Amino acid sequence: MANVGIFFGSDTGNTEKVAVMIASRLGLEAQDIAGLSHDIFDAYDLLILGTPTANYGEMQPDWDYFVPELEEADLTGKKVALFGLGDQIDYPDSYLDAMGDLADLVMQAGGELIGQWPAEGYQFNDSRAFRDGRFIGLALDEDRQPELTEDRVATWLASLGL
Repeated sequence: MANVGIFFGSDTGNTEKVAVMIASRLGLEAQDIAGLSHDIFDAYDLLILGTPTANYGEMQPDWDYFVPELEEADLTGKKVALFGLGDQIDYPDSYLDAMGDLADLVMQAGGELIGQWPAEGYQFNDSRAFRDGRFIGLALDEDRQPELTEDRVATWLASLGL
């Protein structure tokens, strides 16, 4: 298995819970992005980054503060898989927008995005994380579909070869 780093930002604890779930399945620890610098990524070949979408399409505050770090990061040669959490019913016009914004930053830093996810089974109008008929990472909704999270995580990790 590649050297994997799992990082998340979380306000309500849902994204942290999923990050810990992913980490425990891989025998690893998840790390909160708050207060870290971009050089933490240097030690890893594969990054798994998790973010919720706050309010109406905004980045979670810890990720928002980390944006300057990402803009300085060199992720060339690194594979990056994203997972995002959002509420597709209450926020159907901005579902997982923060994951889309994070994807753009990762690509600008030279990272290779992996782990696209199908959109079947979701109800949303628009999302910056929806591209070419798929989500750019694992799409989760702990508000409306929490019973699907464990299976979705397992399927996604298997698709990543983990």
